[in-house]
Amino acid sequence: MEADASTRATAAVVVDGPVPKRDQLIAILRRTAREDLRPDQPVPSERELVERHRVSRQTVREAIGHLVHEGVLYRVHGKGTYVAAGQLQTQLHLASFTEDVRRRGLVPSTRVLRADAADPPEEVATALRLSARPAGRPGAWRVERLRLADGSPLALEESWFPAHLLPGFLEHDLAGSLYTVLGSEYGLSPTTGDQLLTAEVTTRAQAELLHTSAGSPLLVFTRTTRAGDVVVERTTSWFRADRYSVSTTLDRTPPS
Repeated sequence: MEADASTRATAAVVVDGPVPKRDQLIAILRRTAREDLRPDQPVPSERELVERHRVSRQTVREAIGHLVHEGVLYRVHGKGTYVAAGQLQTQLHLASFTEDVRRRGLVPSTRVLRADAADPPEEVATALRLSARPAGRPGAWRVERLRLADGSPLALEESWFPAHLLPGFLEHDLAGSLYTVLGSEYGLSPTTGDQLLTAEVTTRAQAELLHTSAGSPLLVFTRTTRAGDVVVERTTSWFRADRYSVSTTLDRTPPS
């Protein structure tokens, strides 16, 4: 498949004429990304594109930069440029990542990056309503995960759970829906939550995991989740803004 795509991209010609060469190359690369390549496959290098289409390196860089800004392509520092997956849109509601992705016809998967007992930061401890505990007992379970949709990295997630409510929590399958674990194993199915949406730029460490470039935008969700009146989770999720968006329904009723 990659060879066929390369052949078709080579066959597309950039010519002198009323349409700027930059715009011609943008159209060629956009068509190649959408019709010939899969998400996370690489596009030809700048040097290859210069040689194939007989254009300047500056023209190639401008064309790629335009498509990166559009979200059609993404860069990985030191490695190259790749095809971006389509954007996943969601409405704000209380659901696990697994449920949310499946609802959109995609296949969710997870890589557990860390799972341990730790003392949470003061802000997290306050949100989880943690009080003083006997010496030697963990304050909270910390779970860090990379979340993927159809095999493509979409979000990083750091979650904290009160250890005294969830004995043996780390022994369960942490690659699936943790909301399912909370409900089926502990009788604490999440019912309500408070969520704050902010924005950050990607660090180099995050970029490596998310297959994007350092400095690219992230949507950051910080959520405190309750089962009835019991706080069961404090999670921060960093989503690739080029692959994830949020829609809301508005009315003129002011919030209470």
